[in-house]
Amino acid sequence: MNYYNYFTEIEETFVRRRGKHLFLSPLDWTLIESWKERGIPLHVVIRAIESVFDVFDRQPPGTRTIKSLFYCREEIEAQYSEWLRAHAGQDAGEAVSVPERTPETIREHIIRSAETLGSLASPNLGDGAERAAARLKALLEEMTDDQEATDATLADIERMLERSILENWDKNELKTIEKEIASQLREYKASMTAEDYKKTYGLMLIKRLRDDAGVPRLGLFYV
Repeated sequence: MNYYNYFTEIEETFVRRRGKHLFLSPLDWTLIESWKERGIPLHVVIRAIESVFDVFDRQPPGTRTIKSLFYCREEIEAQYSEWLRAHAGQDAGEAVSVPERTPETIREHIIRSAETLGSLASPNLGDGAERAAARLKALLEEMTDDQEATDATLADIERMLERSILENWDKNELKTIEKEIASQLREYKASMTAEDYKKTYGLMLIKRLRDDAGVPRLGLFYV
């Protein structure tokens, strides 16, 4: 299952149980992305969301409103831990394995990504987009049938690109974006550990910068 389907299934479940249409926030996007990248199975996320709303629906009217997927986070983590314990001793790669894609699909994804990066021209990217495009073209020439190795190389290119974005983004604009993200997280900060807050803040920041710059995701999860 690709990222789009993973996202839409979670979004549809959350909106259906909440009872009214609600646009997911940047924090929600970041949470979904982190669950997908960690390999948390979709059925675990869905079941946890259903469980949270089952409990919520039994509460008296007028109690707190579930406005974000953040309120489902602890239950998702708890059910994922149970799922991992239940699968202990089995093929541990099931939870985090790279989804199988045909060699042709992977090549098309890499070619398309290289073309997109090659078309980007912004001082906010430095030479990161150009370097990433060159490395993707080199990967095409050296690519083997080992999809996990290919995905690892793509992840390394993404990290290089993200470092370039953070180093070259206009400093004043970056400060404004950082303040916006801090504001979006303010109501949740008290219920997060310092480590979780730092990680979530960092994920939201780099996602915002990638989106603003039009930088594609490279990993095989996004094929």
